[in-house]
Amino acid sequence: MFVEQIWTGNDFRNFNYLIACPDTGDALAIDPLEYNQCLSIAKNKGWHISQVLNTHHHHDHIGGNQGVVEATGAKVLAHAQAKDQIPNMDEGLSAGNIVKIGKTVELEVLDTPGHTMSHICLFSKTEIPALFAGDTLFNAGAGHCKGGGHPDSLYNTFASQLAQLPDETRIYPGHDYIINNLNFTLDREPDNERAKGLKSELENQDTNSALITNLGIEKEINTFFRLQNPSIHVELRKAFPDLPEELDNKTVFLKLRELRNIW
Repeated sequence: MFVEQIWTGNDFRNFNYLIACPDTGDALAIDPLEYNQCLSIAKNKGWHISQVLNTHHHHDHIGGNQGVVEATGAKVLAHAQAKDQIPNMDEGLSAGNIVKIGKTVELEVLDTPGHTMSHICLFSKTEIPALFAGDTLFNAGAGHCKGGGHPDSLYNTFASQLAQLPDETRIYPGHDYIINNLNFTLDREPDNERAKGLKSELENQDTNSALITNLGIEKEINTFFRLQNPSIHVELRKAFPDLPEELDNKTVFLKLRELRNIW
């Protein structure tokens, strides 16, 4: 499959995506807020956008739907429970469904509540697997839960689904927040040399060709995957002195998310 990560350059720091079948040129647009960019790139590559997929219902992910549909006649796909939140949705998706693009591309739907309660990610079981993560997982970070989600659900999504994916899974997030997220990691874990080195490398990166991490890298730099790290526990106790002596993973995750809300 072909994957085009589109840096929008907008105030929300969105990434939009096109995924295309090499054999047919059929393409899926993921969260195409900046629809003119998506349409232009598809045209230049000889692709036809036949489907739009929204990972969730927030405006910065569905705001370009109409523009793509009017130009291409594409069908709009999203979480089955989001049909009242996403205008003119054509197909509701559930966990385990397969989104097919052309003849050769198949993406598995993951039901990933937390950022919102009707959020999906797409997982490609290709030779090098890929996760199109929307606002559930960011490079070095996790989605907030202030727009209709719940941190308990986000923890369950991370623990029971994302952490179980292969380490070589490429991560395609909905936004570029990597520097700020690395700063948060280093605030929580000052001795994380991998995060320090990556921050130094990326501070002046060209976002039009942004670093594509994988899950193995995320487990080194993303504090929300590093819940048993003693350094994180030490720093967490400074912020929350009343924490119990024994810290379970869920408590650590929720307290990290609480701190990140005000970061």
